[in-house]
Amino acid sequence: MTMHDLHTAMIISHQNNIRRYGRLLATNLTELERKYLHKRIAEEQAELERWAMTVQDQSDEAARVDCAQ
Repeated sequence: MTMHDLHTAMIISHQNNIRRYGRLLATNLTELERKYLHKRIAEEQAELERWAMTVQDQSDEAARVDCAQ
């Protein structure tokens, strides 16, 4: 597994978690459970954005290396 594959897998994992938490929000929950899920969604979204930036940074670096050659 390459680093790019790992990053892609992490992005997919965070996207799936966000979807799963969203589906749970559509069920009958206590206010405490809802707050927890909203917190988890925010945390997953932050991680998703971090991984997406990592992939973009690596793509930018690879493009710079290609241009330098």
